[in-house]
Amino acid sequence: MTGHFIPDKLPTHIQHYIDGEHVDSAGGESFDVLDPVSDGNYATAAAGQKADVDRAVDAATQAFKNGPWPHLKPRERARILNKIADAIEDREDRLAELETFDTGLPITQARGQAQRAAENFRFFADLVVAQVDDAMKVPGAQLNYVNRKPIGVAGLITPWNTPFMLESWKLAPALAAGCTVVLKPAEFTPLSASLWAGIFEEAGLPQGVFNLVNGLGEDAGDALVKHPGVPLISFTGETTTGQTIFANAAASLKGLSMELGGKSPCVIFADADLDTAIDSALFGVFSLNGERCTAGSRILVERSIYEEFCEKYAARARNIVVGDPHDPRTEVGALVHPEHYAKVMRYVEIGKSEGRLLAGGGRPAGLDTGNYVAPTVFADVGPDARIFQEEIFGPVVAITPFENDAEALALANGVKYGLAAYVWTSDLARAHTFAQSLEAGMVWLNSHNVRDLRTPFGGVKASGLGHEGGYRSIDFYTDQQAVHITLGTVHTPRFGAS
Repeated sequence: MTGHFIPDKLPTHIQHYIDGEHVDSAGGESFDVLDPVSDGNYATAAAGQKADVDRAVDAATQAFKNGPWPHLKPRERARILNKIADAIEDREDRLAELETFDTGLPITQARGQAQRAAENFRFFADLVVAQVDDAMKVPGAQLNYVNRKPIGVAGLITPWNTPFMLESWKLAPALAAGCTVVLKPAEFTPLSASLWAGIFEEAGLPQGVFNLVNGLGEDAGDALVKHPGVPLISFTGETTTGQTIFANAAASLKGLSMELGGKSPCVIFADADLDTAIDSALFGVFSLNGERCTAGSRILVERSIYEEFCEKYAARARNIVVGDPHDPRTEVGALVHPEHYAKVMRYVEIGKSEGRLLAGGGRPAGLDTGNYVAPTVFADVGPDARIFQEEIFGPVVAITPFENDAEALALANGVKYGLAAYVWTSDLARAHTFAQSLEAGMVWLNSHNVRDLRTPFGGVKASGLGHEGGYRSIDFYTDQQAVHITLGTVHTPRFGAS
């Protein structure tokens, strides 16, 4: 593609960061990193193996056992977390151009990622200072209190769709809680993760608290999950990988927090504000190139407005601007990697035999190279269709009609996933009743994916295990030890006294 933007001072080799040093793999292993517009390799990255993970875990363990970080007062940790947020904001332009180059996300959407990442650190800085723990009294007899302490080395495994922001979503609470960390970023998108070392050094994070090992999931990720010195793993990614992690974590009984795949419904009743619902339903599946876990990729529409909805929705989808991710006019950029592009295009072809194609269905005109998929809309999709049941993770949507509330609920819940759901209706009683009946970890009523950081984030069924967000994140990264004190006379049966 002509005129492809390439950021200045792009690294040609990306290293690990272990115990305060940028290092290659012990055995010299590396892998190629490509950009999704040219599909050309722009760099190599050190490919972590077990030996590199061992070294990173050793550094994190020493920093946890012998360093100051777990023992700092919450306010002292919070000051450093806020300095991290400042350093992220200072790098906003650089981060956006690197993220766009590496992921194919439109630049206007990449710009928001730095602000959200900074806010994650500020939020958990505030939270850890405000943290209170329970004390329970039996007057005159007993006092019980909770002593909270960081668990140890946290293993963090992150995805490629909004990599830097999602790394911050794990790093901030882990560090706020007093843990040390080993981060394994997604192999498709290691570029923005390479900024963390400089950010943490600038903010004064003690050496060894943060460690980063690049590499493939089956090598570096696998070694991190199986390491006996890592008591907990936080993972965001695909469901089958989550199942593998679940099995491999069993031997050492690790704590697990896993946010997995989704096939979220967007349910639109006839009494909804149709234009606003269309805006949200478009944004919900076509923003971030459709590569978002909470995408409303199944749109369920009440029969009486179904044809009107399909016509208006498809017209808007056909009008979406697809193009160079660095162009501010672009609304959908290039998918992250040719492997993922091929997967999405396979689903597009499957969809042509499972639904009525209203928009897209292939490569956009004029974009002959790069991982571009035209926003694709299928109508009349039955609940047994693969494009209804399976996560595509791209700019592809299935629209299905329903006759009444009961059928809408059965369709919404009729998949193995349960991450998010969106409901559009002007009937307040129906909105709450329907929302509470949905098998979804998160529901948005008459709104799209806006979120309060205090709320639990996570899914049910095949979409996850556990929740993060607010105090639930602090709970995950800490042990809660109950301490019991007897204040009165101790009444104990006197075995062996007679």
